[in-house]
Amino acid sequence: MLAKKEERMPQKGAGNNKRRHHEDDGEGKERRKKKKKEGGEEGGNDHGGGGKKRLDALSVGYFRRVGERLSEGFEDNEEREMFVVNVLTEVKGKAALVAMDRTGSITLQRLLPLSSPEQVGEVLAELGGESGSELKAVCCDRCGGHVVESAVRQASRWMESSQKDPSATTEEEEEEEESCGVLEAQVLSLSEVVRENSAEFIKDVHGSHVVRTLLHVLAGCLGPPRTDSRPGVKERNAAPQLTDFEIPTSFWYELKSLTETLMENVNMSVTDAVPSAVFQTMLTVCHRKRPKLCKQLIKSIMEYLTSRSAAPGVSPLLVFLKDQASSHLIETIIQLSHKSVLRDLYNNHLKGQLVDLALHRVANFPIQRLTAASAKYKLFPRLFDELVQGVEAILAAGHMGVIVSLAESCAESEEKQDELIQCLLRAFHCAEPGSRHVSCLPLFMSLLTYEVYYQSDAAEGSTQPEVPLSSICYHGSRLVQALAKFKERSLLLSSLRTLSPADLLTLATDPSGSHVLQALITTSSDKGRGKILKRLEGQYVQMACSRLGSRLLEAVWNSASISQRQSIAQELVPSEGQLRSDQFARHVWAKFALSHFVQRRAHWQEIQTGESKKRKMFSDILE
Repeated sequence: MLAKKEERMPQKGAGNNKRRHHEDDGEGKERRKKKKKEGGEEGGNDHGGGGKKRLDALSVGYFRRVGERLSEGFEDNEEREMFVVNVLTEVKGKAALVAMDRTGSITLQRLLPLSSPEQVGEVLAELGGESGSELKAVCCDRCGGHVVESAVRQASRWMESSQKDPSATTEEEEEEEESCGVLEAQVLSLSEVVRENSAEFIKDVHGSHVVRTLLHVLAGCLGPPRTDSRPGVKERNAAPQLTDFEIPTSFWYELKSLTETLMENVNMSVTDAVPSAVFQTMLTVCHRKRPKLCKQLIKSIMEYLTSRSAAPGVSPLLVFLKDQASSHLIETIIQLSHKSVLRDLYNNHLKGQLVDLALHRVANFPIQRLTAASAKYKLFPRLFDELVQGVEAILAAGHMGVIVSLAESCAESEEKQDELIQCLLRAFHCAEPGSRHVSCLPLFMSLLTYEVYYQSDAAEGSTQPEVPLSSICYHGSRLVQALAKFKERSLLLSSLRTLSPADLLTLATDPSGSHVLQALITTSSDKGRGKILKRLEGQYVQMACSRLGSRLLEAVWNSASISQRQSIAQELVPSEGQLRSDQFARHVWAKFALSHFVQRRAHWQEIQTGESKKRKMFSDILE
């Protein structure tokens, strides 16, 4: 039945164009022509003996149609299971060819999560051959590596059946354990192959990804699957979310063996970005699941880094911090280390060098991590005293991440806050005369000095020119958000009160500015919040009709008192028609229960009072 269904599947000639081979250029075409002349085979099986075997065109068409059928979904589990069995029957005997073909690879990656652990184990077994040695070639292939990763990731499902069906009989449980045991054995076999060829694996772009996935699975924590699409800025900066799962005992011991073998190649991790990424993954998963093992690994890596020869009297770490590959590894070490490692790092290697490193285009990133990591220790004031000397130079170099990290650490440690504020006032040229203090907020948010922002060389004592709020930047926004957490915020709030209603609306509807206004409002006392909201009166309707303004308005509402909510509601209600027809404002109307406010005011107030008490109770518990 399913075989007939597959015959009727329409064939799309284009396939998936996301994965392009490096050879798809003029040079690649010439290379393929040369292979054909020499008797090699590019499009079918290797009859000439000189070229790489390829999946035949008929099979490629079949797997393309399988991919299309997978996109349609299945009516029930039985239909899905039959389909998987049929396709895996076609794969049998040519698993490596299918895995290393672009279309076959994409189809297998989608099929394996639908397969049972035993079926996945059988695919891995065939990919490895009798001794498992053939796995290396598949893992280090552009397409094959993705298939092996997908297969290894399925090991996280080894406990799911017993969790789903607690009423399963002992016989069924034993069958399931045996089924999962096939995949467990193949994962261990892959790890053995990696250990035997560790240098080749971690140096290879595709093989290294297999090793990283293997480390995650052996540790018992899994991130989202790898894709070929380029991540956006947010995805690059954000740490991947890991999901923990139960692992068999054998994985516990194998992880230790694998890390010991990888440590033999520590020299590669500081010179090459690809092995460096493997070591970063190794440290991250061990820190999460095996803290003691992570400590040992960090100690070993640091011993290696600090034992290298450098110029007399110069720490080798200063060289590694300025290198693209090794600096990433050191960043990871700093983020995962305890205070003793951080203290040793500063006292014996970085003391007196922080400003120079903060000015370096690569080394400034590890300095940001060190500043953040030291916030909860007594080490932070010493770092601060050294870095604060170079704040203006660091700003001029455009390394704002260092300044933001300094401000965030001051907020977390509750130390050196006044010193940083005064330093920033001087750096932005608004410390003297005192009348310039009220202009600090626009300057901090735009990261422009007083003269540049106001386009003025005005003499002391002259009137400050009126300039509409503009040039709010990402790092400026983050700086002010950190400063908003300081104990003393009066300077920022005084500056906010000088902004015109139009400036406040600009701030509320700006991608970076809205976060600043939210931070200032939500961290203020009821009285301070009331003063800010008073200045926002007349702007609520326009805020509600803005994508960012509506989000800010909801955050303000959640932190507002009953009387403040009532004032906001009274301003919004007369514009009911406009609000209910707007794509953003209609959500505000619903969440604020404004229909209720119009028709049953007393009941609305009763509900809001109950919510306010509940919120206060939770905040008291959290404090």
